[in-house]
Amino acid sequence: MQMSMLVLVLLGFGDGAPWGYEGEKGPEHWGHLNPEYILCAEGHNQSPIDLSAFIEADLPQIEMNYTSDAVAVVNNGHTLQVNFGPGSSLTFMGQTFALKQFHVHAPSENTLAGKHFPMEVHLVHADEQGQLAVIGVFLEPGEANPVLSAAWQNLPKAAGENVALSPGITASGLIPADADYFYFNGSLTTPPCSEGVRWLVMKKPMATSQAQIEAFKALMHHATNRPVQPRNARQVLQ
Repeated sequence: MQMSMLVLVLLGFGDGAPWGYEGEKGPEHWGHLNPEYILCAEGHNQSPIDLSAFIEADLPQIEMNYTSDAVAVVNNGHTLQVNFGPGSSLTFMGQTFALKQFHVHAPSENTLAGKHFPMEVHLVHADEQGQLAVIGVFLEPGEANPVLSAAWQNLPKAAGENVALSPGITASGLIPADADYFYFNGSLTTPPCSEGVRWLVMKKPMATSQAQIEAFKALMHHATNRPVQPRNARQVLQ
């Protein structure tokens, strides 16, 4: 993926055809809305997937250096996205990726042995060549998540609206203390569905309050998850 397109995707915008989660612009039609979206229909390594039938592997520990502050929360018409300033990074298999943003989906996009969680957060990272790595974290009802509480104090209600955030909000509070993970090769879960994305999904869910879940759902008015995609020949390592 070219860097210019990557930046647009990371910010939740693009110059392709409008898409959505319902009706004629819904996921089953994405691949035919624009030639740039063809992988949504014809790709063989698409995300999300059902996490099951695991292969045991000696996966390396991931290093997360989440020190930079969130700078804005954006309503991009498809989700709420929290953008970060430079300085935070993920190191995986000797490769370093900068944290760009996190966003949420309700219900979860990936499933665990066929089970959806009420919400899933995706932390999106990119290296200098534009290669992507996404950490997925399932969210289940419980105590309010402090990162979401701080970032969502003043929600942008209209598509295209963004709200600047006060300093001090980092992504570290979105990662469980036990950072064991599932690993698979996949894609973006939204158009253009570009493949070659490294997916690391935390085994342990994090808590979020029912009020936080309902606030997001009320803002979006509909489900914001792409259905699970065929695994084909891919393995899910743990």
